[in-house]
Amino acid sequence: MEQPAEDRLGAGPVGLARKLITGWAIAGGLVLIGVVLVNGYSILAAAIVNRPFPGDFELTEMGTAIAAFAFLPYCQLAGANVSADIFTMQAGRRSVATMKLFAALVAIAFSALLIWRMYAGLLDYREYTEFTGILEIPLWWAFVPALISLVLLLLASLITLAEAVHMYRTGGTV
Repeated sequence: MEQPAEDRLGAGPVGLARKLITGWAIAGGLVLIGVVLVNGYSILAAAIVNRPFPGDFELTEMGTAIAAFAFLPYCQLAGANVSADIFTMQAGRRSVATMKLFAALVAIAFSALLIWRMYAGLLDYREYTEFTGILEIPLWWAFVPALISLVLLLLASLITLAEAVHMYRTGGTV
């Protein structure tokens, strides 16, 4: 007897991966809240004492990039990436399952390519030690959470591939 979909896809290692990906997205949201707070503080400090927070734009750049990468795995897992519903509105379940399968394969290839190139970028920035202009933060620091996000994106893509394969085999039902 086959397990229900929620048991099969939400328990064990897959359930743990889902929780990890969700927690990572929440952490990305907290980073984004931190960016907003730094900018709010800088605006208030500039208005009140004519002295903005030095390097606020550097923290904004790095924090926003880290947050954006942190959201990618969750968007893949939740099916919240950009899609063209015009193609699926009239399509049958099997066709939708085929498109989801193809999308998961593209996401796997895309995440693997990004991991490869971002890792090369991390190594270059570590070797040549480039820093931000004001706060002198090493630029490679932002690559670490971005790479973790990309590995989680690959994991989320594998999960969505397994779901798409199951959906295809069962005629479009989850």
